[in-house]
Amino acid sequence: MRVPLVVILAGGEGRRIGGGKPLRELRGERLIDRAVRTARLWSGDLRLALREPGQVPGLDVPVLVDDHNIAGPLAGLGSALRAAREANRDFALTIPCDVPFLPPDLGPRLQAAIGNRLAAVPASGADLHPACALWRAETLDCLPAYLASGRRSLIGFAEAVGFVRVEWSGGQFFNVNSESDLAEAERRLDSEIEDLDGLPGTGPGNSRP
Repeated sequence: MRVPLVVILAGGEGRRIGGGKPLRELRGERLIDRAVRTARLWSGDLRLALREPGQVPGLDVPVLVDDHNIAGPLAGLGSALRAAREANRDFALTIPCDVPFLPPDLGPRLQAAIGNRLAAVPASGADLHPACALWRAETLDCLPAYLASGRRSLIGFAEAVGFVRVEWSGGQFFNVNSESDLAEAERRLDSEIEDLDGLPGTGPGNSRP
C-alpha cells in the first residue's frame, strides 16, 4: 500500500493556552516540531495546514492555507484532501499539532484497517479522534454536500462518508489545550523517563534503548 500524504493540522488559534499553540514547548521542543518528527514515521511527504501562511515559522515543510469559508478543523481536512489529490496520493493522514503522544503505529494500523471504507478513525473507549484519521483522497468529492448540509464537525463528516473505528488506549490521544494540559504532558514525560531509569541496563554508565 502506498504511503499517505501526512498533513499536520496547526491552524487553530489556541486561545485557551494564550495563542500560538504550535510554538509552545514541551521539554524544550515546540509542539509543531514534535508533530513533524512523529509524522515522518509514516511518510516523507508532509504538509502543514494553517489558517495564515506565517503562523508557524522555522519549518521546512510545505504549507497549505485553509479555506477561510470553512470553520474549524474541517478546513484543514479539506486542504489535506486537495493536497493528496494534487500529489496523486490515495490517502491523507491528518494529525493535530497538539497531540504529543500519538502511537507510533498509528499510520500502519489505520491503513491496515481501512479496507473499502473512505475513512479510518482512531477510538479509545467511547471517544473518537477524527483529527488523527486516515482519509481516502476521494472523500474530497463528498465535502461540498456535507458543507451544504450546514454541518462542520469531523465526526459528522466521517459518519457521512462511512468509516471504520480502530481501537487504542485513550492516553495516546491526550491533547494540549491549556497551560494545565501542558503541565500534565510534562509530568507524563517525566514518568516515562523514570520508567526507563528502572529498566535493566539503563542506569548510570549504560545506554538506554
